[in-house]
Amino acid sequence: MTAFPREAFPRLRGEKRRPALAAAAAFLFALPAFAADIPLPDRRSGYAFMGPDTRAMQDDDTQNPATLAVLEGEALWARKAGAAGRACADCHGDARESMTGAAARYPRFDDASAGPIDLEGRIMQCRARRQEAPPLARESRELLALSAFVARQSRGLPVADAVAADARLAPFLERGRALFRRRQGQIALSCAQCHDDNWGKSLAGNAIPQAHPTGYPLYRLEWQSVGSLQRRLRNCMIGMRAEPYAYGAPEYLDLALYLAWRARGMTMEAPAVRP
Repeated sequence: MTAFPREAFPRLRGEKRRPALAAAAAFLFALPAFAADIPLPDRRSGYAFMGPDTRAMQDDDTQNPATLAVLEGEALWARKAGAAGRACADCHGDARESMTGAAARYPRFDDASAGPIDLEGRIMQCRARRQEAPPLARESRELLALSAFVARQSRGLPVADAVAADARLAPFLERGRALFRRRQGQIALSCAQCHDDNWGKSLAGNAIPQAHPTGYPLYRLEWQSVGSLQRRLRNCMIGMRAEPYAYGAPEYLDLALYLAWRARGMTMEAPAVRP
């Protein structure tokens, strides 16, 4: 596949790298805004676009930096919290049995909000209702650790088709699809222009993946920390020079639902490692 010229994109880190990414994305400006979904046989995990060293880091739990979050989450699972003095294990028992496949079924429909809820949202909901404990902030160390521990129990299992399981999610799926295909930001770029139309090509020296959320929460080498899908979506929006939504915004939940639907049947890798 053809690649955009590397010399156009200097190697920068952190905040200084964002202008270069935005300039690189401008190469995609004139492309069509509406792309077809990637055919199911052509879907690839972000793992397929990584180098051998990064793959080895993900494959070996003793090298995977996200393992530390999983171990912390395991400790939190067994720790009593809140006014109710309950631990997650008091209701759910051994997570290796009760949480098998759970993360692969999120986002799912939530009766209380009458819309989709992601895994982190469900953990916060259980904490408030069952443990009567103070809320955990999005991207907090504790919430990421618990979600990494729960998601680990779904590794190797297929991502479920949540919409097929619950038709109430259908309108939210369509909202997520529309957001994925909508041009936005100062450079008027859509998610689909990168991840449907140009996957596998090079952008700022990195391969463009297909944006399948099979590994979240994951450890990103650029962040040097574990982060959620919502953090990654915000990161992309900032790179597009668009105003990001607040954590927990319904737009992120709709996008997460659509991305999970695109990845239906693919293998869960959480917690993954990405560049």
